[in-house]
Amino acid sequence: MTSPYILVTGGAGYIGSHTTLALLQAGFSVVVLDNLCNSSAESLTRVAALAGRQPQWVPGDVRDAATLDALFQRYPVQAVLHFAGLKAVGDSVRDPLQYFDNNVVGSLTLCQAMQRANVHTLVFSSSATVYGADAPSPYSETTPVGTPVNPYGRSKLMVEDMLRDLAASDARWRVALLRYFNPVGAHESGQIGEDPLGVPNNLVPYIAQVAVGRLGCLSVYGDDYPTADGTGVRDYIHVVDLAEGHVAALRALTKRAGVAVWNLGTGKGSSVLEVIRSFEAASGQAVPYRVVPRRAGDLAAYWADASVAQHELGWSAQRDLDQMMRDTWRWQQTNPQGYRLPVPAVEPMLR
Repeated sequence: MTSPYILVTGGAGYIGSHTTLALLQAGFSVVVLDNLCNSSAESLTRVAALAGRQPQWVPGDVRDAATLDALFQRYPVQAVLHFAGLKAVGDSVRDPLQYFDNNVVGSLTLCQAMQRANVHTLVFSSSATVYGADAPSPYSETTPVGTPVNPYGRSKLMVEDMLRDLAASDARWRVALLRYFNPVGAHESGQIGEDPLGVPNNLVPYIAQVAVGRLGCLSVYGDDYPTADGTGVRDYIHVVDLAEGHVAALRALTKRAGVAVWNLGTGKGSSVLEVIRSFEAASGQAVPYRVVPRRAGDLAAYWADASVAQHELGWSAQRDLDQMMRDTWRWQQTNPQGYRLPVPAVEPMLR
């Protein structure tokens, strides 16, 4: 009898590839659905080498119902980890319809396909942005959701609401909403990491590309916030810790029905200047930066209360900021141009 699979949508991307590796190392069989719109199939080749086991790859879009139906017919999927979606806040403001189509319609199409295939276990990649701009830190799971300040955050909250309604309508559904904070870092091997297309939207990959010479100077958006050094404070979490949190959530769903919400963060905030200093210490490279005006919608500081995940999942972040920066630098130094998008060595299983 064929062993059951975990479907990982967006599994060739940054968080998805690290979670695919964690699942394989935990003994799960994995099938990845990814259209490679902001990822590389090379990540799956490297995941297979690190795990000593190969994930299956189905090239396709999560909004394509026919591809999803064919996948569920071919593979005995027992649960889905859903990462497929767009994530750049600025892009979501410029093109909100694209974000609602990809993130909301994609999730709807996926759930409809799961329902047809009689698969009812889902771990959803959500975000701390659902708490909105006015929530006090630290954010806990009992903090009321707010009004996210951008279409990206609103798309995540829309999907959360949809999944709650779905689970309320059918007791077979087991759903985890994982609200995480600022994933950074890379696998300690330096073989897989964050490879943004174009100019990075997030702080740490931008710092890394400045250090490796791909970009000239970092812009620090504001140094007059009410924080210790005036720069914005965020809860940075190592991507490997985050991946392990997904595996823990998947295991927990076997013992509970309905909707569970878990924050995945370190419970500690770090400022932009603290991140720069930590990266400089890890890399031995100076990171030139200039202070520019604040960006509209940016918050001064927020971080997680992750105690519920520790209590209910037995999970907590193990890697500190210095290790995040060391692993980021190892990845960037080893792969100065990212994955370089070679011809994929992982053979697509569906045509």
